[in-house]
Amino acid sequence: MNLLTKRSICRLSLLLLISPALYAQRGFVHTKGSDLVDAKGLPLMLRGTNLGNWFEPEGYMFHFEDNPQSTSEIEGLTEELIGPDKAEAFWKQWRETYITEADMDLLKKSGFNSVRVPLHWKFFDSDNSEGFRLLDRLIQWARKDNVYVILDLHCAPGGQTGTNIDDSLGYPWLYRSPEAQANTLAIWRRLAAHYKNEPIVLGYDLLNEPIPHFPQLQQYNKDLEPLYRKIVATVREVDKNHVVILGGAQWDSNFNVFGQPFDSNVMYTFHKYWTAPDVSVIQPYLDFRDKYHVPIWLGESGENKDEWIAAFTKTLEANHIGWCFWPYKKMDATSSVVTFDRPAHWDEVLAFAKLPTGTGNAEKRIAARPPMEDAQAAFDDLLKKIQFANTRVNAGYVQALGLTPVSH
Repeated sequence: MNLLTKRSICRLSLLLLISPALYAQRGFVHTKGSDLVDAKGLPLMLRGTNLGNWFEPEGYMFHFEDNPQSTSEIEGLTEELIGPDKAEAFWKQWRETYITEADMDLLKKSGFNSVRVPLHWKFFDSDNSEGFRLLDRLIQWARKDNVYVILDLHCAPGGQTGTNIDDSLGYPWLYRSPEAQANTLAIWRRLAAHYKNEPIVLGYDLLNEPIPHFPQLQQYNKDLEPLYRKIVATVREVDKNHVVILGGAQWDSNFNVFGQPFDSNVMYTFHKYWTAPDVSVIQPYLDFRDKYHVPIWLGESGENKDEWIAAFTKTLEANHIGWCFWPYKKMDATSSVVTFDRPAHWDEVLAFAKLPTGTGNAEKRIAARPPMEDAQAAFDDLLKKIQFANTRVNAGYVQALGLTPVSH
């Protein structure tokens, strides 16, 4: 080992030693060995929920079956049924109404200490974009309630999955498009610059569930960590305070794509759905934590029966893994913190949505449209149903998480 290499290792070792103290001095949550710790250096067990369906609507949350599923497809259906002007007004009001201060207060009272916020890049493509106004408002409420906020780029430019969940064009172009990568770096630079001095923002989940399990797409596994390195380098140019969070390939499940950690304030995240709720499922991540002495975090799980939720939560906490179950709110469902009823005429909307799309089916779709007044009434009522006062808590689900249901 030459002298230059020894000096580089010494400098890196010194950085790893002093960084936790610096983060604590600045008042930020940070990593300390295998632990995530608060500003005082005390271990922090995250108990959170995902604010899904807010910035990035997903079809199954509305009980759509095959179509529409992606954000753009759902927006397209809305435009088809009530027209572009009213659809635009509807979605603006949706984003204003879906998550409110009352929702954050309920989460705090229930015992949650964190929320993960799935973001669509299109709401952050400039410094004065709508997304910043909505996030700033959320962060103000979170600061009041002392609930940490994790920013999750759920829909990256070009798409990191090629499926509906990132609102992409049917292929993960992010790994092949220099323009999409440059746009992704710009989005993260913009977010990091905006929130660099905000301690209630815990960290940045850089890409949600990158690269599906499809055999044809696993060629991009080798490109994931290099892309993360680019994003982290961009973030660190403007923000040295926040935790960066890296998810594995194949829907945040495969950590074999990772080498030695390359940042001194990094946490790794995995997602698990429909598995056994025992330690065998998380053992590879525990081994990764032990090997590299970095924190790990369950960024998503759920969509299951209360008994499974309870068993998995206990497994996670017994192994000192913080969690963030999906999602906070859903239509007509028990597998969420709160739920709301289906709006009037929603069965008509669902029936219409099942019809084949495409120019060859235009006449059939026009003939089968719900009456204009019914379609408008359905979306008007949906805006009423999602209001906090019209939701109800799924007590069994909250209890399964080990938390306290509260009424409102």
